[in-house]
Amino acid sequence: MSSSVRDFEINDTMLILGALLAIYVLYLVGGTLLGYSLRGQLNSLARLTFLIGVYGMLALALNLHWGYTGLFNIGIAGFMAVGLYTMAMISKPPASASAGAATVSGLGLPLWVGILGGMLAAAILGLLVALPALRLRADYLAIVTIATSEIIRFIVTSDQFQTFTLFGKQLGTGGGRGLLLNFSDPLDPLFNSGPYTAIEHALDPLVGGSSGPVLDSLTYAIILLLFVVAYYWLMKRTGESPFGRVLKAIREDEQVANSLGKDTNQFKIKSFMLGCALMGLAGILWQMRQGAITPTSFKPQVTFFVWLALIIGGAGSNTGSVLGAAIFAGLLYQGPLYLKNIIRGSIQVPTAPNSFAGAVGPIIHGHIMPFVSYMMGNINALQLVLMGCVLIWIMHHRPEGVLGHRKEEAASIPLLRPGGGSGGPKPDAAADGGEEQ
Repeated sequence: MSSSVRDFEINDTMLILGALLAIYVLYLVGGTLLGYSLRGQLNSLARLTFLIGVYGMLALALNLHWGYTGLFNIGIAGFMAVGLYTMAMISKPPASASAGAATVSGLGLPLWVGILGGMLAAAILGLLVALPALRLRADYLAIVTIATSEIIRFIVTSDQFQTFTLFGKQLGTGGGRGLLLNFSDPLDPLFNSGPYTAIEHALDPLVGGSSGPVLDSLTYAIILLLFVVAYYWLMKRTGESPFGRVLKAIREDEQVANSLGKDTNQFKIKSFMLGCALMGLAGILWQMRQGAITPTSFKPQVTFFVWLALIIGGAGSNTGSVLGAAIFAGLLYQGPLYLKNIIRGSIQVPTAPNSFAGAVGPIIHGHIMPFVSYMMGNINALQLVLMGCVLIWIMHHRPEGVLGHRKEEAASIPLLRPGGGSGGPKPDAAADGGEEQ
């Protein structure tokens, strides 16, 4: 590894850590303004870390599709749902005979078997989608993936699949009611260990009660960050491998890659299946500890959120994927809700008008509080408007993302001519991207 590559990696690591530190400091300052106790601060940081972990994994998986291979996948929520529901049906304990017909049963296999089964199911669905769709143009692939995602969402919410029999086993998705995950917490051995219990007892006086739930949430969020590191390592190794270099060659010009004897369809199918499996795992980790699956969670806006995180950081860069996920989760997803609490805790907000016109009209006379109260009451809808405005601004002013043009090159060696303009060989691209400007 050359010194320039090592310098890029160090700089990128410091950039991610610096961005995370800045976001956490903002939340700590906001919590202080709101008068949060230590419990409230820890809960806030646990939620923020959880979101960064989930969207970091999904952005890295999407970067394999779009940033590496140029595959336009906008059905991410569907692959997440397949992974999660498959895991639930494999690992959920069988229902007892006295539980009633409405209770959804499972196979009762170990959780790790369910996780592997969920990833495999998402990969197989990716294969079924890829076989016909990858022979089409990119926009048709997008249509196929979003259609598949919606088909999956309608299936898991349909009463027809609430319970069904497969190979003599009673299974089901739970329909619109969702699915209870009545198996033990996979992290119970950790939470019941001696060192962990000692940390809980030490925190109990500081939080004014039992610190178990908040500490458990924070611990699981940190575990998700470790999964982000594992995803990053996998994507980095994939990008540096001969397989990854072919994927990036396909992204640049598929016809040229094909003319060099590479079966581009096979490479695209393998890339698509791997990315779908990683999305399925992210879906499992997203709701595995919530005790139940909520089918309304897999709306198309989840896919939009992941794409926005990737676009913010910059497609083609693993570092940009993680950085974009942190910025999206901290500033665009949780930020407006946090800001609403700060405003309501700082000033007296009057009753919100019933209409947008009633909120905007008083501004002409210099009264902005009706508009502020209207925004506070409709923060969820305005949050999507803010995301759309940020996306439009990025696409107009910085389409390459916050890191600039960091797309990884397909070549494994420098392609610049020695002595080209600087008296010697120019540094090669960074391992995480760094195409020369």
